[in-house]
Amino acid sequence: MTTTVNAPSEMAFFSLLARCGGLSAAARELDLSTAAVSKRLAALEARLGVRLLARTTRRVSLTPEGELYLAQARRILAEIDDMERLVAGSQAAPRGLLRINTTLGFGRSHVGPLLSQFARQHPEVQVQLQLTVDPPPLTEDAFDVCLHFGEPPDARVIARLIAPNRRLLCASPAYLAKHGTPKSPHDLAQHSCILIRQGEQGYGVWRLSSGRRTETVKVRGPLSTNDGEMAVAWALAGHGIVMRAEWDIARYLRSGRLRQVLEQWQTPPADIYAVYPQRHQTSARVRAFVDLLAAHFAKSSTRAAGLVGAW
Repeated sequence: MTTTVNAPSEMAFFSLLARCGGLSAAARELDLSTAAVSKRLAALEARLGVRLLARTTRRVSLTPEGELYLAQARRILAEIDDMERLVAGSQAAPRGLLRINTTLGFGRSHVGPLLSQFARQHPEVQVQLQLTVDPPPLTEDAFDVCLHFGEPPDARVIARLIAPNRRLLCASPAYLAKHGTPKSPHDLAQHSCILIRQGEQGYGVWRLSSGRRTETVKVRGPLSTNDGEMAVAWALAGHGIVMRAEWDIARYLRSGRLRQVLEQWQTPPADIYAVYPQRHQTSARVRAFVDLLAAHFAKSSTRAAGLVGAW
Protein backbone atom coordinates (compact mmCIF):
# COMPACT_ATOMS: atom_id res chain seq x y z
CA MET A 1 0.00 0.00 0.00
CA THR A 2 1.33 3.43 -0.98
CA THR A 3 1.73 5.91 1.85
CA THR A 4 0.25 9.32 1.13
CA VAL A 5 2.65 12.17 1.88
CA ASN A 6 1.34 15.59 2.83
CA ALA A 7 4.16 17.58 1.23
CA PRO A 8 3.00 21.06 2.38
CA SER A 9 2.71 19.77 5.93
CA GLU A 10 6.22 18.33 5.78
CA MET A 11 7.61 21.57 4.34
CA ALA A 12 5.88 23.58 7.09
CA PHE A 13 7.30 21.19 9.69
CA PHE A 14 10.85 21.58 8.41
CA SER A 15 10.49 25.35 8.10
CA LEU A 16 9.41 25.53 11.74
CA LEU A 17 12.25 23.22 12.76
CA ALA A 18 14.78 25.47 11.03
CA ARG A 19 13.27 28.57 12.61
CA CYS A 20 13.40 27.05 16.09
CA GLY A 21 17.02 26.01 15.63
CA GLY A 22 16.75 22.68 17.38
CA LEU A 23 14.63 19.59 17.97
CA SER A 24 13.73 20.41 21.57
CA ALA A 25 12.56 23.94 20.76
CA ALA A 26 10.49 22.67 17.84
CA ALA A 27 9.01 19.96 20.06
CA ARG A 28 7.87 22.57 22.58
CA GLU A 29 6.22 24.67 19.88
CA LEU A 30 4.51 21.63 18.35
CA ASP A 31 3.58 20.26 21.77
CA LEU A 32 5.28 16.96 20.95
CA SER A 33 8.11 15.00 22.46
CA THR A 34 11.62 15.53 21.16
CA ALA A 35 11.66 11.87 20.16
CA ALA A 36 8.54 12.36 18.05
CA VAL A 37 10.07 15.36 16.27
CA SER A 38 13.28 13.43 15.66
CA LYS A 39 11.32 10.51 14.24
CA ARG A 40 9.35 12.78 11.90
CA LEU A 41 12.55 14.42 10.67
CA ALA A 42 14.16 11.03 10.11
CA ALA A 43 11.14 9.91 8.07
CA LEU A 44 11.36 13.06 5.92
CA GLU A 45 15.07 12.53 5.31
CA ALA A 46 14.52 8.88 4.50
CA ARG A 47 11.85 9.77 1.94
CA LEU A 48 14.10 12.35 0.28
CA GLY A 49 17.20 10.19 0.54
CA VAL A 50 19.39 13.02 1.91
CA ARG A 51 20.38 14.48 5.27
CA LEU A 52 18.70 17.84 5.86
CA LEU A 53 20.19 18.58 9.27
CA ALA A 54 23.64 17.94 10.69
CA ARG A 55 23.21 17.04 14.36
CA THR A 56 25.61 17.39 17.26
CA THR A 57 25.03 17.00 20.98
CA ARG A 58 24.48 20.75 21.34
CA ARG A 59 22.93 22.03 18.12
CA VAL A 60 21.69 21.27 14.64
CA SER A 61 22.65 23.01 11.40
CA LEU A 62 21.38 22.87 7.86
CA THR A 63 23.22 20.74 5.35
CA PRO A 64 23.54 22.14 1.80
CA GLU A 65 20.56 19.94 0.86
CA GLY A 66 18.70 21.27 3.89
CA GLU A 67 19.34 24.88 2.86
CA LEU A 68 18.02 24.15 -0.62
CA TYR A 69 14.95 22.33 0.71
CA LEU A 70 14.22 25.13 3.20
CA ALA A 71 14.48 27.92 0.63
CA GLN A 72 12.18 26.15 -1.82
CA ALA A 73 9.78 25.07 0.94
CA ARG A 74 9.34 28.64 2.14
CA ARG A 75 8.76 29.86 -1.39
CA ILE A 76 6.19 27.13 -2.12
CA LEU A 77 4.37 27.68 1.17
CA ALA A 78 4.17 31.41 0.48
CA GLU A 79 2.75 30.74 -2.99
CA ILE A 80 0.18 28.32 -1.57
CA ASP A 81 -0.84 30.98 0.94
CA ASP A 82 -1.16 33.56 -1.87
CA MET A 83 -3.24 31.17 -3.96
CA GLU A 84 -5.63 30.44 -1.11
CA ARG A 85 -6.05 34.13 -0.37
CA LEU A 86 -6.70 34.87 -4.05
CA VAL A 87 -9.30 32.11 -4.37
CA ALA A 88 -10.99 33.08 -1.13
CA GLY A 89 -10.83 36.79 -1.91
CA SER A 90 -9.16 37.34 1.44
CA GLN A 91 -8.26 40.87 2.51
CA ALA A 92 -6.20 39.68 5.44
CA ALA A 93 -2.86 41.25 6.29
CA PRO A 94 0.16 40.30 4.14
CA ARG A 95 2.18 37.36 5.41
CA GLY A 96 4.85 34.90 4.30
CA LEU A 97 8.37 35.22 2.92
CA LEU A 98 9.37 38.30 0.91
CA ARG A 99 12.76 38.13 -0.84
CA ILE A 100 14.15 41.47 -2.06
CA ASN A 101 17.27 42.32 -4.06
CA THR A 102 18.78 45.73 -4.75
CA THR A 103 22.13 47.43 -5.10
CA LEU A 104 24.44 48.11 -2.16
CA GLY A 105 24.22 51.87 -1.92
CA PHE A 106 20.52 52.18 -2.74
CA GLY A 107 19.69 49.35 -0.38
CA ARG A 108 21.57 50.90 2.53
CA SER A 109 20.29 54.44 1.96
CA HIS A 110 16.65 53.82 1.06
CA VAL A 111 15.37 50.24 0.99
CA GLY A 112 16.75 49.22 4.39
CA PRO A 113 15.13 52.12 6.30
CA LEU A 114 11.83 51.56 4.44
CA LEU A 115 11.89 47.87 5.35
CA SER A 116 12.15 48.84 9.00
CA GLN A 117 8.85 50.67 8.59
CA PHE A 118 7.40 47.81 6.54
CA ALA A 119 8.28 45.25 9.21
CA ARG A 120 6.44 47.25 11.86
CA GLN A 121 3.38 47.55 9.64
CA HIS A 122 3.35 43.88 8.56
CA PRO A 123 4.75 41.71 11.37
CA GLU A 124 3.60 38.49 9.69
CA VAL A 125 5.90 39.02 6.70
CA GLN A 126 9.38 37.51 6.89
CA VAL A 127 11.75 39.76 4.94
CA GLN A 128 15.03 38.69 3.33
CA LEU A 129 17.00 41.62 1.87
CA GLN A 130 20.05 40.87 -0.26
CA LEU A 131 22.33 43.67 -1.46
CA THR A 132 24.49 42.90 -4.48
CA VAL A 133 26.80 44.79 -6.81
CA ASP A 134 25.31 43.23 -9.94
CA PRO A 135 21.57 42.57 -10.21
CA PRO A 136 20.53 38.94 -10.73
CA PRO A 137 18.98 37.87 -14.06
CA LEU A 138 15.31 38.82 -13.95
CA THR A 139 14.30 35.37 -15.16
CA GLU A 140 15.81 33.60 -12.15
CA ASP A 141 13.48 32.62 -9.34
CA ALA A 142 15.81 33.88 -6.63
CA PHE A 143 13.83 36.93 -5.47
CA ASP A 144 10.25 38.14 -5.24
CA VAL A 145 11.07 41.81 -5.92
CA CYS A 146 14.18 43.35 -7.49
CA LEU A 147 14.84 47.09 -7.52
CA HIS A 148 16.16 47.75 -11.01
CA PHE A 149 17.83 50.85 -12.49
CA GLY A 150 17.06 51.59 -16.12
CA GLU A 151 14.49 50.06 -18.45
CA PRO A 152 13.88 46.38 -17.54
CA PRO A 153 15.12 44.20 -20.41
CA ASP A 154 12.68 41.33 -19.91
CA ALA A 155 9.03 41.63 -20.95
CA ARG A 156 8.07 38.49 -19.01
CA VAL A 157 8.15 40.34 -15.69
CA ILE A 158 6.08 43.15 -14.23
CA ALA A 159 8.00 46.41 -13.88
CA ARG A 160 6.44 49.24 -11.89
CA LEU A 161 8.08 52.65 -12.13
CA ILE A 162 8.97 53.76 -8.61
CA ALA A 163 10.79 57.03 -9.34
CA PRO A 164 12.39 58.86 -12.26
CA ASN A 165 16.14 59.14 -11.97
CA ARG A 166 19.12 60.36 -13.99
CA ARG A 167 22.84 59.73 -14.01
CA LEU A 168 24.87 62.91 -13.73
CA LEU A 169 28.51 63.75 -14.41
CA CYS A 170 30.24 65.55 -11.57
CA ALA A 171 33.60 66.29 -9.96
CA SER A 172 34.94 68.15 -6.95
CA PRO A 173 35.64 71.90 -7.18
CA ALA A 174 39.32 71.15 -6.42
CA TYR A 175 39.62 68.78 -9.37
CA LEU A 176 37.94 71.23 -11.75
CA ALA A 177 40.10 74.12 -10.53
CA LYS A 178 43.24 72.09 -11.23
CA HIS A 179 42.27 70.33 -14.49
CA GLY A 180 39.60 72.58 -15.97
CA THR A 181 35.93 71.96 -16.74
CA PRO A 182 35.04 69.88 -19.82
CA LYS A 183 33.06 71.86 -22.38
CA SER A 184 32.03 68.94 -24.60
CA PRO A 185 31.85 65.15 -24.29
CA HIS A 186 35.01 64.91 -26.40
CA ASP A 187 36.92 66.73 -23.63
CA LEU A 188 36.27 63.84 -21.25
CA ALA A 189 38.94 61.79 -23.01
CA GLN A 190 41.53 64.25 -21.62
CA HIS A 191 40.32 63.94 -18.03
CA SER A 192 40.72 61.39 -15.26
CA CYS A 193 37.38 59.61 -15.03
CA ILE A 194 36.41 57.29 -12.21
CA LEU A 195 35.12 54.04 -13.68
CA ILE A 196 32.48 51.75 -12.21
CA ARG A 197 32.05 48.11 -13.20
CA GLN A 198 28.38 47.26 -12.61
CA GLY A 199 25.88 45.00 -14.30
CA GLU A 200 25.81 45.03 -18.08
CA GLN A 201 26.85 48.66 -18.46
CA GLY A 202 29.62 49.17 -21.00
CA TYR A 203 32.77 49.55 -18.95
CA GLY A 204 34.62 52.80 -19.70
CA VAL A 205 32.14 53.86 -22.38
CA TRP A 206 29.95 56.89 -21.65
CA ARG A 207 27.07 57.80 -23.98
CA LEU A 208 25.79 61.37 -23.90
CA SER A 209 23.03 63.03 -25.88
CA SER A 210 21.85 66.58 -26.48
CA GLY A 211 18.73 66.90 -28.58
CA ARG A 212 19.21 64.65 -31.60
CA ARG A 213 22.97 64.55 -31.18
CA THR A 214 24.59 61.57 -29.44
CA GLU A 215 28.26 61.06 -28.63
CA THR A 216 30.00 57.96 -27.32
CA VAL A 217 33.22 58.61 -25.42
CA LYS A 218 35.85 56.12 -24.29
CA VAL A 219 36.98 57.42 -20.91
CA ARG A 220 39.97 56.43 -18.80
CA GLY A 221 41.30 56.96 -15.33
CA PRO A 222 43.62 55.45 -12.73
CA LEU A 223 40.80 54.43 -10.38
CA SER A 224 38.01 51.92 -10.97
CA THR A 225 35.71 49.95 -8.66
CA ASN A 226 32.56 47.88 -8.57
CA ASP A 227 31.19 49.91 -5.64
CA GLY A 228 29.38 53.16 -6.37
CA GLU A 229 29.92 54.63 -2.91
CA MET A 230 33.66 54.22 -3.25
CA ALA A 231 33.58 55.92 -6.65
CA VAL A 232 31.75 58.91 -5.14
CA ALA A 233 34.25 59.04 -2.27
CA TRP A 234 37.10 59.23 -4.79
CA ALA A 235 35.33 62.01 -6.66
CA LEU A 236 34.90 63.94 -3.40
CA ALA A 237 38.63 63.51 -2.79
CA GLY A 238 39.39 65.16 -6.13
CA HIS A 239 40.48 62.13 -8.18
CA GLY A 240 38.33 62.76 -11.22
CA ILE A 241 34.93 62.92 -12.90
CA VAL A 242 32.31 60.32 -12.01
CA MET A 243 28.95 59.36 -13.54
CA ARG A 244 26.48 58.55 -10.80
CA ALA A 245 22.73 58.49 -10.15
CA GLU A 246 21.04 61.55 -8.66
CA TRP A 247 19.98 59.83 -5.46
CA ASP A 248 23.63 59.00 -4.71
CA ILE A 249 25.15 62.46 -5.19
CA ALA A 250 22.32 64.95 -4.63
CA ARG A 251 23.42 65.94 -1.12
CA TYR A 252 26.94 66.65 -2.36
CA LEU A 253 25.63 68.78 -5.22
CA ARG A 254 23.50 70.76 -2.76
CA SER A 255 26.43 71.31 -0.40
CA GLY A 256 28.84 72.24 -3.21
CA ARG A 257 31.25 69.38 -2.52
CA LEU A 258 30.57 68.16 -6.06
CA ARG A 259 29.71 70.17 -9.15
CA GLN A 260 27.82 68.91 -12.16
CA VAL A 261 29.60 69.13 -15.50
CA LEU A 262 28.21 69.02 -19.05
CA GLU A 263 24.77 69.85 -17.67
CA GLN A 264 23.31 70.31 -21.16
CA TRP A 265 24.15 66.69 -22.01
CA GLN A 266 21.98 63.80 -20.86
CA THR A 267 23.19 60.33 -19.93
CA PRO A 268 21.12 57.13 -20.29
CA PRO A 269 18.23 57.17 -17.80
CA ALA A 270 18.45 55.22 -14.58
CA ASP A 271 14.76 55.23 -13.63
CA ILE A 272 14.01 53.03 -10.64
CA TYR A 273 11.66 50.07 -11.18
CA ALA A 274 10.25 47.46 -8.86
CA VAL A 275 10.46 44.25 -10.91
CA TYR A 276 8.68 41.03 -9.99
CA PRO A 277 7.33 37.86 -11.66
CA GLN A 278 3.83 38.02 -13.10
CA ARG A 279 2.63 35.34 -10.70
CA HIS A 280 3.28 37.77 -7.81
CA GLN A 281 0.93 40.48 -9.06
CA THR A 282 -1.76 39.20 -6.68
CA SER A 283 0.63 38.66 -3.76
CA ALA A 284 -0.43 40.80 -0.81
CA ARG A 285 3.08 41.06 0.62
CA VAL A 286 4.63 42.07 -2.73
CA ARG A 287 1.87 44.58 -3.40
CA ALA A 288 2.20 46.09 0.08
CA PHE A 289 5.97 46.51 -0.25
CA VAL A 290 5.86 47.98 -3.75
CA ASP A 291 3.05 50.35 -2.74
CA LEU A 292 5.16 51.56 0.20
CA LEU A 293 8.13 52.20 -2.10
CA ALA A 294 6.01 54.11 -4.61
CA ALA A 295 4.38 56.23 -1.92
CA HIS A 296 7.73 57.06 -0.33
CA PHE A 297 9.34 58.29 -3.54
CA ALA A 298 6.20 60.07 -4.73
CA LYS A 299 6.20 62.01 -1.45
CA SER A 300 9.89 62.81 -1.79
CA SER A 301 9.43 64.07 -5.34
CA THR A 302 6.42 66.20 -4.40
CA ARG A 303 8.23 67.84 -1.49
CA ALA A 304 11.19 68.86 -3.55
CA ALA A 305 9.77 69.00 -7.10
CA GLY A 306 12.43 66.54 -8.17
CA LEU A 307 14.64 63.83 -6.79
CA VAL A 308 17.75 65.96 -6.45
CA GLY A 309 16.01 68.37 -4.13
CA ALA A 310 14.50 65.54 -2.11
CA TRP A 311 17.70 63.60 -1.60
